[in-house]
This record gives sequence, C-alpha cells and structure tokens, in this order.
Amino acid sequence: MRSRRLAKISLSAAVATMIVSVVGFVVALMLNAFLLDEYNAYGEVPIPGSGSVRLPRGEVTVSLHALVMGGSHSGGLPVPPLGVTISPPDGVPQPAVTENIGSTTTVNNDAHVRVWVAQIPADGTYNITTDGQVGGFIEPRLAFGHSSSYGFVVWVFVGLFVAGLVISIIAGRWLGRARRKAATTVVQGVPPPVVSLSAPGEPPVTAQHPGDEGVRLERLKTLAALRDSGALTEEEFQTEKRRILEGH
Repeated sequence: MRSRRLAKISLSAAVATMIVSVVGFVVALMLNAFLLDEYNAYGEVPIPGSGSVRLPRGEVTVSLHALVMGGSHSGGLPVPPLGVTISPPDGVPQPAVTENIGSTTTVNNDAHVRVWVAQIPADGTYNITTDGQVGGFIEPRLAFGHSSSYGFVVWVFVGLFVAGLVISIIAGRWLGRARRKAATTVVQGVPPPVVSLSAPGEPPVTAQHPGDEGVRLERLKTLAALRDSGALTEEEFQTEKRRILEGH
C-alpha cells in the first residue's frame, strides 16, 4: 500500500510539473516577444535614408519596423528587398552582417520583424545608410537593438516539461506494478471457505477442503471486488482473471 501511495504522489507531482511548465513556457514566450525584446534599443534609421547609431561590441539585431493598418499583414510582416550599409568609425573593421529572418511581432498597429544580425567589432558610432522597396509600408525604418536577455527562461520550462514527462512515465509503470502486486497478494491469500462440522452428539465429520473450482470462484470474486473499488484497472482485472482460469 505504501509503495502504491508513493507512486500516486509521484505521478501527481509529475503531472503538476508538466502543467506548470506549459503555462510558464507560454508566459515566458509572450513576455520575451512583447515586453523584453529590445529590438530598437540603439536607435532607428528611416528607409530610405541615413543616420548615425551608437552600437556596442557584439551581436546586434537589425529589424524592419513599420506601422500596419488593422487586419493587414495578418500572416506576418513581409520583408521586401532591403539594403543596409554600416560604415564603422576610423580604424574599426567592417561589421559582418548575416541575413536572419525572424517572426513578426505586432502590438496594436506597430510591427517589427528581424531581418539581419550584425557582428559589431567595437563600441562606437556607426553611419547607417538604408534603401529598399518599401512603397507599401507606413513609416518604414531599420531598428537596431538586441534580443531579450531572458530567452533562456523559455528553455528552463522546456527542461521542466521533459523532466515531468519522464517522471510521469516512470511513476505510471511503478503504480501499475504496485497494483498488480497488491492484487496477486490478496488473491493468493484468500483462505478456503469454512465447512461446518457436525452438531454436538453426532458422529464427527471431517472438514472437506474445497475443490479447485471453489478456490477459483473465490479468487475471481476477490478480483471483481478489487476492480470495483478502483484498486485494479479493467486491463489488470482481465490479465489476473486469465491467469486464474488457466490455473496459475
């Protein structure tokens, strides 16, 4: 009984962990996308146009930022042919720019989508020149910023979900074995039915042991009671029933 109780507690804890991890994953994803993603932290330059932006050393995201009308671009902000030139300060190497199209984030009528990732070799003020086919966009700009610093939290919840899933599988098997063991112990421990002896004054009558059919009947009754009480599943009941009928 104790083993089965521990298995049930473990299974319940695993299921609760999976539920919490799913909720946490969704919340972290939403926060990273809408609140913590500083896609324009370092400034913006209109398209077409030019300007100066102070950029830190390291990875910088370059995103297309525009206004959208209600209901338009519902499938995501399309990325038209764009061009960008990042001119470094004197003595600084040219930044490496790699195309890296991301998913569109829209808040009210404001939308942005990552287009490039730039590797900035040193802190400094960089001259930016932009161009592109943006005739269908409202106030198009290239925004320079960085992704959320808390992106790793999403993967923490993914890890929690996997751990909960593994524990639930182990606890489920443990619970199944505990139920089968309890059923076997109870069924095998059924005492034979008591046979009444003769009344006082009459010749003594030797008690008769029940036949195999009687023992099987009692064991089947016990199995049915265990199933009805919820200690055994229907599948476990049928398995034990076959064993009894086959004489095991």
